Amino acid sequence: MIVNWNGKHLLGECLESLRRQTFQDFEIVIVDNDSRDGSVEYIRERYREVNLVTLPVNKGFAGGNNAGIRIASGSYIALLNNDTKTDPTWLENLIKEAESNPAAGMLACKILSYSDPDIIDNVGLLIYRDGLARGKGRLERDRGQYDQKGEALFPSGCAGLYRRNLLEETGLFDEEFFAYADDVDLGLRGRLTGWGCVYVPAAKVYHKYSSSSASYSSLKAFLVERNRVWVLLKYYPAELIVASAYFTAKRLLLQFYGALSGKGASGRFTAENSMFHAVTVLLRAWCSALAATPQVLRQRWEFAKKKRIGRREFYRLIREFGISASEIALRD
Repeated sequence: MIVNWNGKHLLGECLESLRRQTFQDFEIVIVDNDSRDGSVEYIRERYREVNLVTLPVNKGFAGGNNAGIRIASGSYIALLNNDTKTDPTWLENLIKEAESNPAAGMLACKILSYSDPDIIDNVGLLIYRDGLARGKGRLERDRGQYDQKGEALFPSGCAGLYRRNLLEETGLFDEEFFAYADDVDLGLRGRLTGWGCVYVPAAKVYHKYSSSSASYSSLKAFLVERNRVWVLLKYYPAELIVASAYFTAKRLLLQFYGALSGKGASGRFTAENSMFHAVTVLLRAWCSALAATPQVLRQRWEFAKKKRIGRREFYRLIREFGISASEIALRD
């Protein structure tokens, strides 16, 4: 499943790598989000095996994937960014693990930097106590520290495998998110309904980070902050929602320091924009998130009927797959 928006320059390498997969019993579904760069014509001319869905408007990562999932026929849904190249055994290793582990509703990949394969992009996601998430191992040099198969919290939306049964039980991506944290939203739903997630290090993907969107754009900053509030309100225990004010304040103080010192994403963002603009984006994100609070709380109540794990297991996940404020704030 690939969502594309004006990514014609990226599609060739991605699709050629899929043609070279050792496991070949799969269909390629590409959802085009109203591209204007000739992507649709390019796919139709060169990749006739692709099941192409064209949308009249850009529905983002969430809406695009949902459109594709609805027409896909497989028992598993593999998500893949258009700015990636897959190892030839990527799908073979994912399917082999999924078939041998029916309790795993999600499988995370070993995602490496395309420009420097010795640098890790992520090996699944970690989560902060106010709802923000970050890739595990991001920007670490690969010394084999993540070469053992094991439990992951949930996959990055960049590349991962989802069991169709999980999607039918928990629902598809929340299209209100549009992009960013939609994989966190879906992953938490999967974990809270009792599904496991396995990290498969042999399933390798090479990622051109933020090739589909600017790394430090205002839109990305807005969506990341707004959507993490929605994740918090939808799934966190009530006491953690209250306590999140402390964790958010701690993170923001460190991000303020990062903006002043040029460290982390906040430092890069303010270098490209300004401190005033960063604060404005933050306030807009909070206002947007709070305006939707009644709808989000209704979703929380409806999802509560499906939950199969209690607070103890949620806190275990937070402990084992939590991330510090400094790592969130001061690293790229």
